[in-house]
Amino acid sequence: MADTVERGDDFVRLTDPFRRELLAHCYRMLGSVHDAEDLLQETMLRAWNSFDRFEGRSSLRTWLYRIATNACFRALEGRSRRPLPSGLGTANGALEGQLRRPQPEVPWLQPIPDALLGFSTGVGAGVGNGPDPAAVVAARAGVRLALIAALQYLPPRQRAVLILREVLAWRAAEVADLLGISVFAVNSLLQRARTQIDQAALAEDKVREPSDPRRRALLDSYAAAFQAGDMGAISRLLAQDVVLEMPPHPDWFSGRDAAVGFLATRTLVTSGRIRAVETAANGQPALATYRIDADGVLHAHSIQVLTLDQDGGAIIRINAFQDLSLFPVFGLQTSTTAR
Repeated sequence: MADTVERGDDFVRLTDPFRRELLAHCYRMLGSVHDAEDLLQETMLRAWNSFDRFEGRSSLRTWLYRIATNACFRALEGRSRRPLPSGLGTANGALEGQLRRPQPEVPWLQPIPDALLGFSTGVGAGVGNGPDPAAVVAARAGVRLALIAALQYLPPRQRAVLILREVLAWRAAEVADLLGISVFAVNSLLQRARTQIDQAALAEDKVREPSDPRRRALLDSYAAAFQAGDMGAISRLLAQDVVLEMPPHPDWFSGRDAAVGFLATRTLVTSGRIRAVETAANGQPALATYRIDADGVLHAHSIQVLTLDQDGGAIIRINAFQDLSLFPVFGLQTSTTAR
């Protein structure tokens, strides 16, 4: 029994520093925070069961990534990609006619809370434990929603190679060792992956930190305007070519007029009946929104992930995920009494 306890203590001490970056890796591979958490647990269970056989031929980090990547490969077998509405059809240029029904049966892309990845403490996914600002910025860029959406277009092995080489900056020889293939094969997979996805997703400018005054001011202003139903203020905060999408609704809107028109007629019809809670997801500012009923009860509505322009002066994309299962992941209740 003592040996088992000691072995368990050693396992936890050695593997705990890698949990957040392994969670981020599984999330990048799968596009779902729920699946990523499940696969992290599977990875740790498999690692625990094999811990006695770990011979140190590779680093512990590489060994854990090998287990996690193989678990993701198994999970992705026979699965289709996780899309966003903008990846499935053309935008609604204006609010005309009836919207299509929500499609909860579609395995939509999901956001991931910054708190799960340790960004609030300066610990980024895959960057170690130091509060190096450059490392934290790089880590945030590595989970940007646009990148996760682009990765979904790649076959699993190409996806893994691109993540390990481009996001985590592993050497080709390290990736080859992890996947059990040649360096030539790694480079070939990487080249094919690069040609299949939008390079803009990988070449986004550096992400601004939450302490950035303009970014914080924009989030505060948007939250206040959204709660008040102030369409004029919301319009001034949106870029001319803003995109609004709301999975599981397949319809999405492109352009300020279309987005404002939808919000004014479908979401913010009665002013003062919305509560917004500021949060963060995918290294980006976010809001959790609630509807307030006649009895003063708040009912969860959506997690909005906001993409800002390069200067942090306007919102260029709103991804409003209407998935109540996300609220507990963000540490939020699905219903509560307004105070």
